[in-house]
Amino acid sequence: MKYMLLIYSSPQTWDALSQSERDQVVHDHSTLCEELVESGEWVGGDALADKVRSKAVRVRDGATMIVDGPYVEAKEHLAGYDLVECHSMERALEIAARIPDARLCGVEVRPLMDFGGMEM
Repeated sequence: MKYMLLIYSSPQTWDALSQSERDQVVHDHSTLCEELVESGEWVGGDALADKVRSKAVRVRDGATMIVDGPYVEAKEHLAGYDLVECHSMERALEIAARIPDARLCGVEVRPLMDFGGMEM
């Protein structure tokens, strides 16, 4: 089963880290990704560009609205993702707990839907 590990961050939390702590977060995440590649569980992942560069698209009653996103009120924002394929939710949660950002803000684990080979 595939799982999307949604990595959340907070500018206040990140800014409070020293440069060596930031470097350690990057190193620890890279090490985890290398282990997942070796185990065959890594599917993909990436960091997202700064949230100030994002937009949200909403269509209501046929009208398209494009607004800045994410919501300004949010303290945490989606900062990146890892996509893994593993045997169980428990294993996906184990992997998510090793993502350094789980210690800083949080990681959401979402199973991907299986549409049974249906073309999308």
